[in-house]
Amino acid sequence: MDKVSKWTKSIKTEAKRLGFLSCGISKAGFLEEEAPRLEKWLKKNMHGQMSYMENHFDKRLDPTLLVEGSKSVISLLLNYYPEETQTNDTYKISKYAYGQDYHHVIKTKLRALQQFITNEIGEVHGRAFVDSAPVLDKAWAAKSGLGWIGKNGNLLTQQVGSFYFIAELIVDLELEYDQAVTDHCGTCTACLDACPTQAIVAPYVVDGSKCISYFTIELKNELPKEVKGSFDDWAFGCDVCQDVCPWNRFSKPHNEPLFNPHPDLLAMTKNDWEEITEDVFKKVFKKSAVKRTKFNGLQRNIDFLKSSE
Repeated sequence: MDKVSKWTKSIKTEAKRLGFLSCGISKAGFLEEEAPRLEKWLKKNMHGQMSYMENHFDKRLDPTLLVEGSKSVISLLLNYYPEETQTNDTYKISKYAYGQDYHHVIKTKLRALQQFITNEIGEVHGRAFVDSAPVLDKAWAAKSGLGWIGKNGNLLTQQVGSFYFIAELIVDLELEYDQAVTDHCGTCTACLDACPTQAIVAPYVVDGSKCISYFTIELKNELPKEVKGSFDDWAFGCDVCQDVCPWNRFSKPHNEPLFNPHPDLLAMTKNDWEEITEDVFKKVFKKSAVKRTKFNGLQRNIDFLKSSE
């Protein structure tokens, strides 16, 4: 086995040991297919008020501009599918936000993997990314064979569906590269049919500015009256297009204790949500991604849902 194969194998073994679901590697370079797609999406204003999506267009498409001298993109998946979900007939939050904020949990694992590479191979320069820089993580994960991008815009895999986070290590090390897998959405339109706000405007095209996740997390203004009554009780994020996806029949519960929800969360009724105080908010969502909306944002969302009933 040559050294490149050996390095590749040991990185993937260590990623597994650190708890990642899977690890795929692709050659760093310009994402030719994604460029016109991203440009068109931005031109049609499908990013709404997420103006940061317009920044760093070139870097978003070419990791070698983001990390000087980079040769490989190591893509990693981390499962967050919970063992238990919220009770029925309550205001819902996206499953990814049940436990501690994934940015911190994954960054710690990525740093450990980076340290392992340095110890094992020597001085390797690179950067770790978790949804916090202009990196098209789904495109890279698909390129490195971890799944295909489905009609709902999420990365899907036949083995475990789509309830996982995607992260990257972009490094100046040449490794063995994986092949992309084929698309297995077939003629299924479950996600398009089920989206409460018709945000999936065509197969593989999601209008971000119509998505419940956008309204409840990204939008800082008042929620538009025209979407009243169509949020299906989602107070933070939305999982509908994932919940109805047939491939998610294969989701298995994660084994990351930090992703376990606060014990009070799963039992909260609509009444509990409507009467939530800032103290309860701080206690239940102490380290959760829900803090992104802040207490006032969550209250705004709940008031909106309540007035829609």
